[in-house]
Amino acid sequence: MYLRAEFLSLENMGKYDIRIERVKNSKIDEFDSSNLKFGKMLSEHMFVADYTDGKWQDARIIPYGNFEISPANSAIHYGQSIFEGMKAFKNDRGEILLFRPDMNAARFNRSAERMCMAQLPEDLFIEAIQELLRVDKNWIPDAPGSSMYIRPFMFATDSALGVKPSETYRFMVINSPSGPYYAEPVRVKIETDYTRAASGGTGAAKTAGNYAASLFPAQKAKQDGFDQIIWTDGATHTFIEEAGTMNIMFVIDGVLRTCPLTSTILPGVTRDSVLKYAAHKGMEINEAPIKVDELIAAIENKSLTEAFGVGTAVTVSHIKEISYKGKNHNLPPIESRPVANDIHNFLEKVKRGQIEDELGWITKFQ
Repeated sequence: MYLRAEFLSLENMGKYDIRIERVKNSKIDEFDSSNLKFGKMLSEHMFVADYTDGKWQDARIIPYGNFEISPANSAIHYGQSIFEGMKAFKNDRGEILLFRPDMNAARFNRSAERMCMAQLPEDLFIEAIQELLRVDKNWIPDAPGSSMYIRPFMFATDSALGVKPSETYRFMVINSPSGPYYAEPVRVKIETDYTRAASGGTGAAKTAGNYAASLFPAQKAKQDGFDQIIWTDGATHTFIEEAGTMNIMFVIDGVLRTCPLTSTILPGVTRDSVLKYAAHKGMEINEAPIKVDELIAAIENKSLTEAFGVGTAVTVSHIKEISYKGKNHNLPPIESRPVANDIHNFLEKVKRGQIEDELGWITKFQ
């Protein structure tokens, strides 16, 4: 069971009653978009709404800052915490652009259902993001490769010990003017010891615990010189699943290959977009299990011509090297990869309003 929710608002008038309190002394004049790191800077305001007495209440945009939390907070003790990742851009007319926000809103509620948390009205999810972006519009960077990274999240707020779903929650949105997640093509290691998610677990939900479980093996991989891990199935470690911060795709014998969605794999918005765009372009696609041995054989016989990760933070991230059982396999040069380069160029241009939105994925607003 999960909690269905109403909202005390002007919902019947088609708009939520979001209270706005602006910072008294803005620091926008100190903002330099030319040298942004990913996720290090936060914009000046944040959105907050609370779920109490079976309803979402007190929607507000307030100055970004800390807040008090009980030491008995149930999210800390029992892990009811979910989030999303999105990006916003400005076009040359000053309009704000969001990429497929409806998909993030729907996935947010699927994560909430799996984690036994309150459902959030999807139009509130989108309106909260839009209103916050309007307030902090001047913080949306315009430097090449930059974006406003958006982090909607929800966590339990009950203050009591005992393993059970919380009865209260807080939904928030914070924004981060950011540069690229990966500045260069990445080196990855196929993981065969540790497991990100097990069948029937929470792998398909975007919940904090999944990322906590990945930190130790990812840190070990980084100590060995790798940027990321390619996770394999938890039962046998013989099938490819996804990378640490992205879904993963390959071009083998001219076919775009990726593993099918299961309970252990996050259904990425970028993943879905890449597959729809590839189908739109008439490319052959195969969503089927990929054995690790099959992948290594394709690298060695040179039928694998491209490997890349896809996700909101990275968009498209070329993989230049794959390591398996201590052996490093170099992949074809980046400039020789027509599929990933075309996908990357298309997604970046459509997100920034530089080409026609032929697939109807962009939400524009002032």
